[in-house]
Amino acid sequence: MAQAEIKAEKRPRKSALKTLGNYSFILIFLCIFLTYIWVNGGATTISGVMNILRHSTVVGIIAFGMGLVIITGGIDLSVGSMLSLIGGFSVEVFNKTNSPIATLLFALAMGFVLGMLNGVLVGKVRMPAFIVTLATMMIYRSMAQYYLRAAVRKSIYNMNGQLSAYDAFYGFGQQKLLSVPVVGLVLIAVTIIMVFITTSTKYGKSVFAVGSNEKAAQLAGINVSWTRSTVYIITGVLCGLAAFIWLAMNGSVDPATLGKSNEMYAIAAVVIGGVSMAGGKGKLLGVLFGAMSYTIIDKIIASLRMDALINDTIKGTILLVAVLIQIMIPVLRGKMVKKTI
Repeated sequence: MAQAEIKAEKRPRKSALKTLGNYSFILIFLCIFLTYIWVNGGATTISGVMNILRHSTVVGIIAFGMGLVIITGGIDLSVGSMLSLIGGFSVEVFNKTNSPIATLLFALAMGFVLGMLNGVLVGKVRMPAFIVTLATMMIYRSMAQYYLRAAVRKSIYNMNGQLSAYDAFYGFGQQKLLSVPVVGLVLIAVTIIMVFITTSTKYGKSVFAVGSNEKAAQLAGINVSWTRSTVYIITGVLCGLAAFIWLAMNGSVDPATLGKSNEMYAIAAVVIGGVSMAGGKGKLLGVLFGAMSYTIIDKIIASLRMDALINDTIKGTILLVAVLIQIMIPVLRGKMVKKTI
């Protein structure tokens, strides 16, 4: 009887550790958010808090694609350069068509093509994802810069503010609905779609199966090469959407700087969100919290009036802590199981 009572007491502890392990990204986000409120003090406003969502949108959308790729055990270093290339060419499409809809469709289609190039080389040709996306990272940004100098002959890609559709397009990027930025609502919509895909569809289960054990997935009848290819295609399409959102928010693209380090921030958002770099484990819901966490760090640094050059030091430290938490929680859970036995 006594042993049964002891086991009953230990069960809640195991359950708490399991929950903490699955949702550690919320704990990390809350710690960073509370630090922001404490540092910002009386200067904190509803508008400022809502802007966290707005400023997380571009990297957050990209990070969801990166999350899918990492779950399969891959990596995509080209997302920042893809954002730059799609964004630059989308400016040209808008200036020629005067149509935000045509610009969106072009951005999504171009993202599909660029992502498919990565996907075919990684999934079908079986080249290492790191090498493929490192190469396309260089290719895509180089193309964006070359076309700007050779064809556009300007220092940056600028949307034509004289076009009749410009105000509506740019206004979409600044618009708010009940104090919530509309672009932030787009990020939430992407979150809902991606979480649904990974948790409630056969395709989502295939993605996790490939990342967990490729041979077992193949024996189970999953088309591994097709699954690997599609996650890069989805990432490309999401980069296209992110490029469109960037244009709506900013109206211009500097191919030399846009997307620089975004691949690293996207990977960091995925890791802080609890997705395992080894593949096969994690929740894409955490990517939203990971992306917002990094945005809040920028705001904390600005509030403290610290040198912006220290920004990546702090982000890197938080990334290490997040990975350490990922490692330690299963260890603690294992110790709890041994004690119970």
